[in-house]
Amino acid sequence: MPQPIRIKDHEKDARLVRGRVVFGAITVVTLIGVLIARLYFLQVIQYEYHSTLSENNRVHVQPIPPTRGLIFDRNGVVVADNRPSFSLSMTRERSGDWQQVLDVIVDVLQLTPEDRAIFEKRMRQGRRPFEPVPILFELTEEQIALIAVNQFRLPGVEVVAQLVRHYPQGPHFAHSVGYMGRINEKELKTLDPVNYSGTHHIGKTGIERFYEPELHGQVGYEEVETNARGRVLRVLKRTDPIPGKDIVLSLDIKLQEAAEAALGGRRGAVVALDPNTGEVLAMVSQPSFDPNLFVTGISFKAYAELRDSIDRPLFNRVLRGLYPPGSTIKPAVAIAGLDSGVVTASSRVYDPGYYQLPNYDHKYRNWNRTGDGYVDLETAIMRSNDTYFYDLAHKLGIDRLSSYMNKFGLGQKVSLDMFEESPGLMPSREWKRATRRQAWFPGETLILGIGQGYMQATPLQLAQATALVASKGKWYRPHLAKTIEGQKPVDPDPMPDIILRNPSDWQKVNNGMQQVMHGARGTARKASIGAQYRIAGKSGTAQVVAIKQGEKYDRSKVQERHRDHALFVGFAPAENPKIVVSVMVENGESGSGVAAPVVRQIMDAWLLDEHGQLKPEYASPITAEATAREE
Repeated sequence: MPQPIRIKDHEKDARLVRGRVVFGAITVVTLIGVLIARLYFLQVIQYEYHSTLSENNRVHVQPIPPTRGLIFDRNGVVVADNRPSFSLSMTRERSGDWQQVLDVIVDVLQLTPEDRAIFEKRMRQGRRPFEPVPILFELTEEQIALIAVNQFRLPGVEVVAQLVRHYPQGPHFAHSVGYMGRINEKELKTLDPVNYSGTHHIGKTGIERFYEPELHGQVGYEEVETNARGRVLRVLKRTDPIPGKDIVLSLDIKLQEAAEAALGGRRGAVVALDPNTGEVLAMVSQPSFDPNLFVTGISFKAYAELRDSIDRPLFNRVLRGLYPPGSTIKPAVAIAGLDSGVVTASSRVYDPGYYQLPNYDHKYRNWNRTGDGYVDLETAIMRSNDTYFYDLAHKLGIDRLSSYMNKFGLGQKVSLDMFEESPGLMPSREWKRATRRQAWFPGETLILGIGQGYMQATPLQLAQATALVASKGKWYRPHLAKTIEGQKPVDPDPMPDIILRNPSDWQKVNNGMQQVMHGARGTARKASIGAQYRIAGKSGTAQVVAIKQGEKYDRSKVQERHRDHALFVGFAPAENPKIVVSVMVENGESGSGVAAPVVRQIMDAWLLDEHGQLKPEYASPITAEATAREE
């Protein structure tokens, strides 16, 4: 049967439609209310927060790194300046997938995977947000053009012009001026994050590091308005940075070159001081290196070659090289003996070619195996007689000997502005008990009297000890900075002068050192031939490997790098000292034969004019007394 047809209920449909309309209206009104409430919350309640956030997004404070101070030698020759260079910087927050951007850079510039690894390492180093990080330095014009053409593929990447440190003298001052390099993570934790904003390099060694605060200056700022992509639209406010201070060094480039030439390519160290001021006139450590390699980042290969070289070009022999001083300390030991009263200038010791302690069979040999017979103080210095100084050291004892040597700066840092300096070692009874847990033996005192044994000193310390003899005990700490922005450096911890009971003792030792150079039997007489001024000097030989008791040194049986080091210290003119020179030639064997001529060449370069004549200000007559002593 057919189903009945349902009659449409219009009233029911109308109620359904009205219900849906009401529900929709309520929903719309509710959503509008929520929207209005949210707008009210954002626009009224959080107005200050969002207005500040918006302003910060629009206005950025950018640091302006200061211009680093320049460094000059004493004659105004630039030894460290700043030159313009283009670098590639990247801001990670604006680069999106920054690792992919690095891939594009490597591809565009056709760089190596090693370069890519360096870029990533630099990007991962600690830094402030939105701070650009330089990843590639010294761009060529071709590289700049390639970056410009592919700029659309390199978000957050830009070419920046900046000043980069440059050392126009190359290796000449590498160990004194030092060099700059990129700030590493360890340094970043200790630096002032505000003052070093926008700065990516810092002094690593030498003057560059010691005077970093003075050379760096104070950072500046500028407030800039940027668009949504971070591009600068205009500068709103600017505070100029304060540039770093210029430093004038006491070093003289001509004397520096003369010292390097005198070494003649041999491994060694030279220090020249002004004994009346403590100014370092020349400071050479050979071989050297080019500090420009380190400024923008040295390659792994180049650094490995320097680091692994058997000649150790990175090692500062002047400040870090520790050598037995040998006979170069005998003048200081002589002063100790005279001042303590254990000997006089006329005291004599018989030298049969060796020295023996009472009740001991061991013979401590003199370098002259046949002996010099009876010797007094002046003859002992002139002949560098070991037997005399064995006896003198025994009479002094280790306690007095160590105390006097400390007054001359041995066993401690002596410089004013050379943070890399090693303190060396001046042993004592207490030192051996603390480090070796052993008592001090009399024989150890004897060999200290000739600069052997545990004692170790740097060429700078030997120069300072000699300068104290030249200045008659007046202490001036050696320093490289002559003036800092026109002001002389101040010694915050001055050393006490050496005051002797009888000041004439200084001249007695001075006379003996003059006889080394000018006496008929002086050990370095050949080096003074033709000199227009009197030189006071002392040679020394530092053993590298020990030889057996009674055995004679035979250079043919010793490897070249195991041969003795040659040392020489001296000052001139002897009557009115203007320059002190300390020379160490590694494996040079003979202090008087190898190191003394180096000292003479350096002194000539300082004291003589371009015509080979003694400069008038350094002229001093040779006294009849001195001439008589020579005869």
